[in-house]
Amino acid sequence: MSKKVVTLGEIMLRLSTPGFERFVQADSFDVTYGGGEANVAAAVTNYGLQGVFVSKVPDNAIGQSAINHLRRYGVDTQYVARGGKRLGIYFLETGASARASQVIYDRADAAIAEVDASEFNWDAIFEGADWFHTTGITPALSDKAAALTLEALKAAKAKGITTSIDLNYRKKLWSKEKARQVMTELCQYVDVCIGNEEDAETTLGFKSEGTDITKGELNLDGYKSVFKQMKEKFGFKYIASTLRESHSASDNGWSALVYDGNEFYHTKQYEVRIVDRVGSGDSFASGFIYGLATNMSMGDAAEFGVAASALKHTIPGDLNHATKAEVETLMKGDASGRVQR
Repeated sequence: MSKKVVTLGEIMLRLSTPGFERFVQADSFDVTYGGGEANVAAAVTNYGLQGVFVSKVPDNAIGQSAINHLRRYGVDTQYVARGGKRLGIYFLETGASARASQVIYDRADAAIAEVDASEFNWDAIFEGADWFHTTGITPALSDKAAALTLEALKAAKAKGITTSIDLNYRKKLWSKEKARQVMTELCQYVDVCIGNEEDAETTLGFKSEGTDITKGELNLDGYKSVFKQMKEKFGFKYIASTLRESHSASDNGWSALVYDGNEFYHTKQYEVRIVDRVGSGDSFASGFIYGLATNMSMGDAAEFGVAASALKHTIPGDLNHATKAEVETLMKGDASGRVQR
């Protein structure tokens, strides 16, 4: 029986400009669906686990389209509640070279923000579950969504289920002060914390000693300092962060650092040419979760996550459609990109 991974969060309608067009140029948008936790559910399902996505979508054709999008990839959506006003939307303009990508949110009054904890039966949802994952985006949506996230984490911990959170601070959704207050409480119930140095400082108040995270350069000592502080305060079993060296909007260096309280492990670094970087953090999280859930060592799980997310950068859309075999091939060092016949 494959491991069961439950995720909780928002799924959104994504409208992106064709190719590398700017918003002001575009006469049409490409449509897809995605969101941090939905992306993780789809990816772990793709690797052969049982992915379950929990959310709330409007009881209309757009809400159904979002659900259908996940179902086509095998995600279990039976616990998605229906109701509320609308599905959140985000607009994406993909950058290139020296021009950065841009995201514009249109997510006020989204169904998930008006969610009520009574709409979910966590005993049923967590039946046979091995892992629960959410992100800092969900509690940022509303006080109700934050209360639901806390209830889910408490229920998972009470059942002995491994819990993980991706800090994912979004300054357009809430203030640093509110984020710190809410996330500090949530993290008491988290086993595996994923988040970069900036997210850790913003949402949990951990500052590295003498580093400047805005320079786009790796400073592993800064990360190690933050990880140690996080471990000391919350007792996380594992702490992980992706490391992005931003050469331009088109070319990035990509690796990860993980810590278990004893050992720091820095993965190999990939030089990635970016097709679509949205969802790259989610693809690392899902690969790392897959590795740990299937009893890989911390280092191997991190290597799987980084290889998976290196491949995700080459795939349009929010979801990572790289197969387990493709990830394992890249882990072994084959980054040739030769045609497979």
